[in-house]
Amino acid sequence: MSNNSKDDKRIYILKEERPAKAIVALGVPLVMGMSIMVLYNLVDTFFIGLLHDDYQMAAVNLAYPVMMILIAISNVVGAGSASLISRSMGAEDYAKASHTLTSGFLLTIVGSAIVAALGLAFLPALVEMLGAQSNTFDFTRQYVMIILIGCLCIMGNYTFGQFLRSEGSVKYSIAGMVVGTAANIVLDPIFIFALGMEIRGAAIATVLGNALGMAVSIWFYAKGKTLLRPAVRYIRPTGEIMKEIFWVGVPAGLETLLTSIAFVVNNNLAVAYGELTVAAMGIAQKIMTLGGYIYQGFAAGSQPLMGYNYGAKNYHRMLQVLKAGILVVSGIELVVMVIFGVFAPYLIDIFSNTPEVIATGSKVLRAFMCILPFVGAVSMSRMSFQAMGKPQYAFGITLVRQLILYIPLLLLLNHVFGFDGMIWAQPITEVIMMAASVTLLVRVIRREWNR
Repeated sequence: MSNNSKDDKRIYILKEERPAKAIVALGVPLVMGMSIMVLYNLVDTFFIGLLHDDYQMAAVNLAYPVMMILIAISNVVGAGSASLISRSMGAEDYAKASHTLTSGFLLTIVGSAIVAALGLAFLPALVEMLGAQSNTFDFTRQYVMIILIGCLCIMGNYTFGQFLRSEGSVKYSIAGMVVGTAANIVLDPIFIFALGMEIRGAAIATVLGNALGMAVSIWFYAKGKTLLRPAVRYIRPTGEIMKEIFWVGVPAGLETLLTSIAFVVNNNLAVAYGELTVAAMGIAQKIMTLGGYIYQGFAAGSQPLMGYNYGAKNYHRMLQVLKAGILVVSGIELVVMVIFGVFAPYLIDIFSNTPEVIATGSKVLRAFMCILPFVGAVSMSRMSFQAMGKPQYAFGITLVRQLILYIPLLLLLNHVFGFDGMIWAQPITEVIMMAASVTLLVRVIRREWNR
């Protein structure tokens, strides 16, 4: 580990900086980077929309759960390694932190190879499961196939960014996001229009953008600009490290997987209202990712803070960080909610000029935006439990949220109230989960403190 002033500043933010200022210092760069990453989804949607083919638009939305599955698998390695890295640094065990980092790199490469092989072997069945029908099946298949071929780039870009964040190198982690997104913006029109590849071109541009983002993260490690770096002497994972990575990582991956399952259920219900409805929901969901990345950015920014101070047994600071984070993210999301509500039709119109798509998309966006003031607290609670090495609580929150509340509400409200009921299932779920998850986290921290 190097010992310059930049390193000292990163440790100071984790250990001593005022909670609200530390949350802003670590969260705002991530929010900015993640907001730029929204363009990964929105750029594809925008340029596919210029083809004036709503079936290709629907196919991009139908294929989105595959991206979520890749992120879920990446989360097994990324969240598990990041949690252990932060806690090891808090306990000043830098050798274990570096060993964990090296193991995370190796697991990402091996995992992506397995995912690509299995996904391509069962591609037709996978596309059918996603809800693709006659008009969208071939478009969805083309997109998914290319994403699977390039899944190392997507998974590596995600996990390597988490590794950088775990040591407090937030600015370095967003550099890959910015470079990858910029590349995607440039490459999309080239592949979609200039080369006439349409939806296949969008997928290729996404893979190449992620490849560049991953390369940027690797460059920071190779040039020694990080607090930690992978090393050949740590290439062989120990049983203890593997156990700790998967103890936190598997529940974290299952959380994302459950979210993707809920997304598939939602799409299959929406298909009954027509494939244009699927296109409209897809546009609204992609726009909502902007609000989503705000709370996810602050939650991810809180992860090294919570993990470091849990490793240092500074429970009072953990409670201060939690309170400051919820106040900051909820206030910002209220503003975003108002903006989405007022400008919903204009936002949908950017991506489609079909009246039915604009009307339906506006209705969906206005319903979905109501989750924003509440879901940030849920996300911060889950991330804090992962950082503390207590994934059973994080997974429990997601299990209740998706399987016990959201999916049953989705089916029930769709059956009773139709499409209008279906789109309000998530806001109702998030209001309940905010109260439950924050209460649980505070009790667990206080219990550790009392011990």
